[in-house]
Amino acid sequence: MPLREPRFRSIASLMRNQLDTNFRALATAGFELAHSFLQLHSKGLCYRDIAFGNVFLDPGTGEILICDNDNVAVDGDTAPGILGTPRFMAPEIVLRQAVPSIQTDLYSLAVLLFYIFFVHHPLEGRRELAIHSFDLPAMTRLFGSEPLFIFDPDDDSNAPVPGAHDNALTYWPLYPRAFRALFTRAFTEGLRDAVHGRVREGEWRAAAIHLRDALFYCGACGSESCYDPGAGQRLSSGAGGAGPQICWNCQRPLQLPFRIKFPRHLVMLNHDTQLFPHHLDDQRQYDFSAAVAAVVRNPAQPDIWGLSNLSADTWTFHTVSNPAPQTVEPGRSLTLISGLFINFGKVEAEIRY
Repeated sequence: MPLREPRFRSIASLMRNQLDTNFRALATAGFELAHSFLQLHSKGLCYRDIAFGNVFLDPGTGEILICDNDNVAVDGDTAPGILGTPRFMAPEIVLRQAVPSIQTDLYSLAVLLFYIFFVHHPLEGRRELAIHSFDLPAMTRLFGSEPLFIFDPDDDSNAPVPGAHDNALTYWPLYPRAFRALFTRAFTEGLRDAVHGRVREGEWRAAAIHLRDALFYCGACGSESCYDPGAGQRLSSGAGGAGPQICWNCQRPLQLPFRIKFPRHLVMLNHDTQLFPHHLDDQRQYDFSAAVAAVVRNPAQPDIWGLSNLSADTWTFHTVSNPAPQTVEPGRSLTLISGLFINFGKVEAEIRY
């Protein structure tokens, strides 16, 4: 097994605000984590100890490195071995009612993902502050016998407290509602039903890809924001109401870029956006091997943007006002305008603004 490269940093460093990273890298990390554990679980194996100490992150790209693979065992193996790491163990493990398994891995994976995206533990809210001695009985109640999600929609008795849990309060509103709904399910149904309630690896994988595709930049400060298609042009803060989307960092109004709507994907067309084989073919698994399209600037008119055909296939396109199809040969580009329909061969997509 090769030694860890210096570019990979402990995820614990992310919790200490020691990593210079961004939302795209975090979304990529979420995808790679879910994909990696899906490969393991599909072989009937469980990891047993998903936690900070065993996962490393390249903060620039989001690439993940998983170590300490001597923890791996056959799903549900009752032979003596590691049970997990405190705060990451599923409630049934904390209560010694089960042995490590794929199902308990799913819980630990959800906790790790919550830490990555919200820089906080999903069960440490107001109840944690009421604990005067954080001893084993207290931890057993908080993480085992009486767990309660800090954003439980039906019970706010463990809600995060301003001044004590600011990371959770700051980051939770920044993500699209569908993304947050997965975490809500993981820590409500997933707490009550270890067999059927937990979010599967494939669901996390798809959610991370959709999150990557939903990112766009603030024109004033360059910060990334997440487009929430269910919320129109509102920031995904759950605040409701109408009005322009506001940058979470500089509080200035955001201008949405062009976006392309596929049957299964919605991709924001930023200056650095690339499309990949899985965007252009619903039957393809997630494939980042080579870009098949990229957003480009018109060299003669910098205010005009286009989509360059990097594939080996010829595309066709039309508009409602001009339904006659025109072609885009490999190596050529077409100008982005709202209401443009592009047929990539196996899927058709619409350009929106």
